Amino acid sequence: MKRRNVLKNLAAVPLAGVAGHEMSVFDKPGKGGEWLPKKEQIAPVYKGSAPVSLCIRSGHLVFLSGIGGWYEHRRAEPGDIKVQIASALTDMKNQLEQAGTSMANVLKVHMTVVDPNNNIGPLNEVYQTFFPDPKPARSYTGCTADLMGRDGILVQIDCVAYID
Repeated sequence: MKRRNVLKNLAAVPLAGVAGHEMSVFDKPGKGGEWLPKKEQIAPVYKGSAPVSLCIRSGHLVFLSGIGGWYEHRRAEPGDIKVQIASALTDMKNQLEQAGTSMANVLKVHMTVVDPNNNIGPLNEVYQTFFPDPKPARSYTGCTADLMGRDGILVQIDCVAYID
């Protein structure tokens, strides 16, 4: 029993760094000291047709679903990777601000990139201008254009951020 309590307390330590310098993982006291809100949908800046939540808040964390680099109802031409990553990151910035946070508070980014051997270099030129130092942790998955769900999309990006 004592070992179980020690392990439960250790599991909270990584979250404490996200929440701030305090050793508490609670947003505000709830029944039994719960993490609140457990799951709150943040209104999307742009309406979509997919059956997903674009933005979810849980405690001090915000989770953004994949944001594509091109939506034909907003821009006639898909553009190159630089245009698409700028568009996706601008959408991300707007949605994070809607949730009460910012690009400076992004902890982790994941991207799916068409033809990464040719697109990562130009993508990085634009990407680095959207985040202050220290930049968030990042990973990407490469794929072919036919796997992106719609013709013309070269990048999709999602992230996890925190709210002060």
